[in-house]
Amino acid sequence: MYRELTETEFSDIAGRIIYEDNHLLVFNKRVGEIVQGDKTGDEPLSETLKAFIAARDSKPGQVFMGVPHRLDRPVSGIAVFAKTSKALERLSAMFRDGLVHKTYWALCCKAPSAPTAELDDYLLRNEKQNKSYIVKPRLDGSLPKEAKLAKLIYTHIGDTERYHLLEVQLLTGRHHQIRCQLSGIGCPIKGDLKYGAPRSNPDGGICLHAHEIRLVHPVKKEEMDLTAPVPSSWKGMEKFENQ
Repeated sequence: MYRELTETEFSDIAGRIIYEDNHLLVFNKRVGEIVQGDKTGDEPLSETLKAFIAARDSKPGQVFMGVPHRLDRPVSGIAVFAKTSKALERLSAMFRDGLVHKTYWALCCKAPSAPTAELDDYLLRNEKQNKSYIVKPRLDGSLPKEAKLAKLIYTHIGDTERYHLLEVQLLTGRHHQIRCQLSGIGCPIKGDLKYGAPRSNPDGGICLHAHEIRLVHPVKKEEMDLTAPVPSSWKGMEKFENQ
C-alpha cells in the first residue's frame, strides 16, 4: 500500500514530529519538502507521513492524512496535518477564518528602519510568474479588483554580522505575503532571489521559518502553543529561541 521507509527515513521523521494525537500531527518541515502533491510529481509529506504511520502502527489499510494549510516549498517550519476527517474540516475552517495564529522568523539581508511596525499593503498575484507585487492606489484611489489587503507585524529581534532576524506575526494569509512585504521595505529574506536577495542559499531554500503556532485543538478544545526549532544552517540564531 505504502512504500517502505528506510531506517534513516523512519528515524528522521519520528524526530521531527512536534506533536501528535489521534486527531493531529504537527511536523517540522525542511526546506525543499512539499506539504501536498503538485505538478512536480515529488512525494509530498502527506504521503511520507502516511507511510510512516502505516509502518509504525502496523496499519494494513488506508491511513488518513489531511492537509488543512500549506507551507511553501522553500520555507521551513511548522506544518499541521489532520489525522481524521473531523479534524480536517475544523482545522481548514480555523485557518480560513484566521483562528490559527502563526509566527514566522525571517533572516533578512538588511535591517528595517524601525524596530517594530505593522505593514499594510495591497498585493497583486501574478500567476505566471508565481510572484506577488505591492500595488498602490491609482490617482482616483481605486485598486485592481484582484488586489488583496495584506497585514503583518514585524519585530527586529537579533543580528549576526551580515543578517538580521525578524519575528513576523501574520494578520492575513496572502500569497508570498511575508516575502513580498519585507522586500517592499528593503529587507529581502536571505536566499530569496525572487524578491531581491543578492544570492541563493546552498540548499535552494529561503531563510523563512514557521516558528510558532497557537490554536485551540479542533476536537479537544484545549489551547495549544507549539514551536519548531530553526534549521541548523541558521548559525547563531538558536540563542534567540528561549528569550
